[in-house]
Amino acid sequence: MSAPVSLPRSGKLAVYAAPNQPFELQTFPLREPRAGEVLVRIRMSTICRSDIHSYLGHRPNPCPGVLGHEIIGDIVALGAGVKSDMRGAPLAAGDRITWSEYFIPGPNYYTEVLDLPQKSHGVDKYGHMAVSTEPHHHGGFGEYCYVLPQSWILKLPAELTDEEATPINCGVATMICVTERAEIGMGDAVVIQGLGLLGLYGAAIAKARGARLVIGLDTVAARRDLSARFGVDHAFDPAATSEKDLIKAVQKLCAPEGADVVIEVCGYPQVIPSGIEYLRTGGRYVMGGVVNPDANVTIDVNRILRKLLTLRGVHNYHPRNLIEALDFVHANRKRFPFHELVDGKYRLDQVGKAMQDAAERRVLRAAIVP
Repeated sequence: MSAPVSLPRSGKLAVYAAPNQPFELQTFPLREPRAGEVLVRIRMSTICRSDIHSYLGHRPNPCPGVLGHEIIGDIVALGAGVKSDMRGAPLAAGDRITWSEYFIPGPNYYTEVLDLPQKSHGVDKYGHMAVSTEPHHHGGFGEYCYVLPQSWILKLPAELTDEEATPINCGVATMICVTERAEIGMGDAVVIQGLGLLGLYGAAIAKARGARLVIGLDTVAARRDLSARFGVDHAFDPAATSEKDLIKAVQKLCAPEGADVVIEVCGYPQVIPSGIEYLRTGGRYVMGGVVNPDANVTIDVNRILRKLLTLRGVHNYHPRNLIEALDFVHANRKRFPFHELVDGKYRLDQVGKAMQDAAERRVLRAAIVP
């Protein structure tokens, strides 16, 4: 095992006792990383929408809990057996890394046969465990985090800023997976329902995959304005017109019949019926935002049958998507202003304020900088 002489003995975490309860800074012990683990000093953790859903009690999360899974940090110490990242690059103390938002219990049927490691039985996620679960430091809202065995690690290029790098292991990798499942190709017309961080990355990736037209839908004017810089050709406020008129407007732009692809990343199931109507015959609809349980909606499934539509869901992502996400941001950082998406920074003792600002959409992506 590689470990510095002055391994810290403890670190602070922002802990919440129950949904909607204040965050409290608490100190928990640190130990040397065990085999397969890496101890990281957190540089930045950004607040994902799923963090907000968990904190508000809209989705189950163990409490008292520590949130945060969009994380980057510097290696403090390497456990036995950890020598390189998933690409084979050697790892050492001081390296800045990102890692998968989830880890798995080991090889299993889902990894070996179905090629779906992200849905392995026993999969768990950073920022989704009770703080009492050893080794305590397994979320982004803190000073340190253990990268646990059966995670995927990537060393980050020096030229990427922390703001560009932090969302890679969740927001970007998720949208790489979503656009892959949408099979976006050269000349496609794409509609994106929701222009938050996921939607903006989705627009940029769609254009990079060859989409001829990207239409964005969001009720927040600032997001619609910003979206033009990420490849959105037309942005509409779905609250400003009737559903019927919006369907007509989208279909008119996507001649001759409708969009090839519609992507849902707004988190509201009620948009799904109209999303289906935006599609041409044979179109693809991919859901990536309705992550809460009981996201019920009524749809006319006969429309799916008669229009030969494909509906797909995306939850987590394949490990290869993490590599693709890093490569996409690195290659396109001058084409799209990714560094501007993290537009609010907060100290560790300001997690409650950051969560409130993110929940009320006063910032696009809030970052905790311990």
